[in-house]
Amino acid sequence: MNYSLISKELRPIAEKVEAGQRISETDALTLYRSSDLNALGMIANVLRERKNGNYATYIHNRYINYSNVCILSCQFCAFAAKKRDAHAFEYAIDEIIGAVRDALSLGITEVHMVGGLHPTLKKEWYLELLRRLRALDPDLHIKAFTAIEVRHFAERIFRMSIRETLGTLREAGLGSITGGGAEIFDPIVRDKICRGKETAAEWLDVHRTWHQIGGRSTCTMLYGHIETLAQRVDHLRQLRELQDETAGFTGFIPFAFEPSRSLGILAHIKRASAFEQLRNLAVSRIYLDNIDHLTAYWVSLGLPLAQVSLSYGVDDLHGTILEEKIFHMAGATTPQQQTVATLEHAIREAHREPVQRDSYYRHISQRSTTDKRTAPTRAELACA
Repeated sequence: MNYSLISKELRPIAEKVEAGQRISETDALTLYRSSDLNALGMIANVLRERKNGNYATYIHNRYINYSNVCILSCQFCAFAAKKRDAHAFEYAIDEIIGAVRDALSLGITEVHMVGGLHPTLKKEWYLELLRRLRALDPDLHIKAFTAIEVRHFAERIFRMSIRETLGTLREAGLGSITGGGAEIFDPIVRDKICRGKETAAEWLDVHRTWHQIGGRSTCTMLYGHIETLAQRVDHLRQLRELQDETAGFTGFIPFAFEPSRSLGILAHIKRASAFEQLRNLAVSRIYLDNIDHLTAYWVSLGLPLAQVSLSYGVDDLHGTILEEKIFHMAGATTPQQQTVATLEHAIREAHREPVQRDSYYRHISQRSTTDKRTAPTRAELACA
């Protein structure tokens, strides 16, 4: 690392990172307050290349939002609806199966599926959906449901413990759970933007339980609204602590708040700048030293900025998506999907080596067809 290009304020942190030492919450705040974006990228790149070399990955996947009908009314969410609302939707199982069957013919390896907290769908509906998706192709990885959906199932629909609910979903075909619903963990923020949603402890407990029974998941953060920098750092701290405990998170995916159709106290917030989004990615990479992969969600950033982020700690551009609703219903103007060729071209332009990955961030090109979608061992996760 060229320390002459790094400000005196950031050099002690850079030295820690280069020596393989963990940075503190105070260090993270110092990074967040820095306007030296090039230095942040340089420091983040040390960790990025130590963990992932020059590779940048993507996944060939299909998004399914099975319904936006939801019992909650989070202020930041333009996706959710009540059944009577004009924009409410609910897909039948046959429609979902047809969409995924079509996507399988295009070569997807993962279906990513989330929805609202539906008030009337029954336990057997969810289990039948998982079983029929599994029957389409036993190699298809089913990544589905947020922690809050899992709690909704357990408490209102399945009437089981969290552990029993997760076990039942896994037996039906669930491969991994998604990281959505984390937002910002601070209780004051949650009370203002998503009152009634699960607490940070409840979100973490679902992921902890899933990891304890051998599952893997991603983790997220929704930033750029009313949270403070200290609250961002606290959010990252809690993720890092759970990862120390379970080693179950495969990747971290931060999202910038999309304000264009928000309500109440969020209605007049400006969208996070490109500078702020790159800074947040770089700080996340430097602080989350025990989570191997950092994903730039191009649906939120836009592909050009996601491409730039490959020099700010990011090693993954997420996936082809093939239809996304949550951010687009909130006002996002990015495309609904990307082709494999487009993602690979963006990666090469950034002077990185593109590699298709599986749902556990493992390189598909380095694995046999029968091995590439099986659950990784802890040793594999540690080396991924």
